Amino acid sequence: MNKFKILGLGILISFFLTISSNADSIKIGTEGAYPPWNSKDASGNLIGFEVELANELCKIMKAECTIVEQDWDGMIPALLMRKFDAIMAGMSITAERQKTITFSQGYADEVASLAVMKGSDLEGMDTPEGINLSLGGSDVKKALKTLTGALAGKTVCVQTATIHQNFLDSGDVGSVNVRTYKTQDEVNLDLASGRCDAALAAAVAFTDYADKSGKPVVLVGPTFSGGAFGNGVGVGIRQGGDDAIGKRDAKLLKDFNKAIDKARKQGIISKLAIKHFGFDASM
Repeated sequence: MNKFKILGLGILISFFLTISSNADSIKIGTEGAYPPWNSKDASGNLIGFEVELANELCKIMKAECTIVEQDWDGMIPALLMRKFDAIMAGMSITAERQKTITFSQGYADEVASLAVMKGSDLEGMDTPEGINLSLGGSDVKKALKTLTGALAGKTVCVQTATIHQNFLDSGDVGSVNVRTYKTQDEVNLDLASGRCDAALAAAVAFTDYADKSGKPVVLVGPTFSGGAFGNGVGVGIRQGGDDAIGKRDAKLLKDFNKAIDKARKQGIISKLAIKHFGFDASM
C-alpha cells in the first residue's frame, strides 16, 4: 500500500471517528429489567421511568438518542468499552463507582428496603422508618442491631453487583446468607416462591412487582439511603480526558446536567416519577 492510500485511509478513519463522536448523537445504555425504572413491554420495547426521562432529556439537549439494552453486571464495562455513551439504569451515585466513572447530578432518589412475603416472622420489626447511613447516630446503630438479630440464619436474595449486595456483604447486619441473581425479576420470583426469607432492593422495585403480580409482598424494616446506598440516581458517563473523545465525554456531562436542571424546573421529572412510582422521587 503506497503512502497516498495510507493517508487516504487515515483521513477516512478520522472522518468516521468524528461522526461517531458527534455530541448530537448519543447512545444510552439501560438494563430493561428493573421496573419501574426500566423494563420491557410485551413486544420487547424498552419502557419505564428512565426510558421516558432519557427521551425528554434528549429533546432538551436537541440530541438524537438511541437507547440500548445491556445486562446489569456488564453495564459499567460496556460504557468504558464505548458501546454506549451514558448509563440510565437506576444506577446510584456511590463513591466506589466514582472511582471508575463520573455521574451527572442526581435526577431521582432511590431508597432501599427489605421485602418479605406476608405472614413472615420478619414483619413488624421495630426500627426507625428510614435511616441514612451517612448520618450515623443512635437510630442507625439501633436499626442495624435489630436487623442483625432478625436476619441471623436467614437467606436474603439480591441482584448481583448492586449497592444492595454490597451492603449485605459489608457485615453491617452481621453474617447473612446472601443469594445472588442476575436480574431483579429473578429475585422477585424466588422471594414469592419461598426460596428467600427476604430480599433487598429499591423499595419501588418491590411495590411495582406486588402491584403487577398480585403477590402479597410487603416491605419490612427501615428504608435505607446514604453510605453504601449512594446519593440518588444519576447518569453514568465516562470520565473526561484530554483527547477528542474525552473532551466530548466532559461536554456530555455538562449537557446532561443542564438538561436535568431544566427538566426539574419544568416539572418533567416530578410528573414522570409520579406516573411510574406513585410519588415524586425527583431530587
